Amino acid sequence: MNEKKIKLPFFEIGPKSYLYGDDILDLAKAADAASEKYGVDIIFTTPIVDIRRVREATKNIHVFAPHMDPIVPGRGLADVLPESLVAAGADGVMLNHVEKPISFETLDKTIQRANEVGLTTIVCADSLAEASKIATLAPDIIVAEPSELIGTGVSVGKEYVEAATKSVKDVNPEILVLTAAGIANGEDVYNTIIAGADATGSSSGVAKAQDRAAMVDEMIGAVRRAWDERQANK
Repeated sequence: MNEKKIKLPFFEIGPKSYLYGDDILDLAKAADAASEKYGVDIIFTTPIVDIRRVREATKNIHVFAPHMDPIVPGRGLADVLPESLVAAGADGVMLNHVEKPISFETLDKTIQRANEVGLTTIVCADSLAEASKIATLAPDIIVAEPSELIGTGVSVGKEYVEAATKSVKDVNPEILVLTAAGIANGEDVYNTIIAGADATGSSSGVAKAQDRAAMVDEMIGAVRRAWDERQANK
């Protein structure tokens, strides 16, 4: 069972299918090093086939699967069984990404199954209304990102960060809120965290960087800097 709680501030890295094989492992190791260096929790959403390999090669990051199905042991060929993710070493699961959407009813069942097996849930919402609705299901984390900005390199502004955080916290203040989409460099990360986000994250901004390890270090360093400034100015 996963007993590792996500601490603020945190960051999510999701290589999607930009990378595979040893490149996934190298990126996970870079994230692990940055997490230790800056004292920032990192969710690493790895392809399912690499969960065990990444888990065994790292010690600081939270290893998440990119999807699962609300099935129980038995029939379900090619579906992703929650228990199998736990057995492989996953700490949590991402659900309802714009590239892997699921219905609200299925999302509800899947969050329940995740809770049963001890997986932390991070659920994506592409609008403020959807974020508010998903908050009623009490996932651990909601990713509020406008789908039209994903992969564009254009990041959300302060107004969206504040509105997204409010839309979730007004329903359930215990849910952590990650605001992202278009995070391309450390400056984007800094601006998002300083604007009041609990966390942010990046996929293509890291995966397509010329030096991926250096970009991870830049982004996680920016999380630390922005968060510390926020705390100092309270």
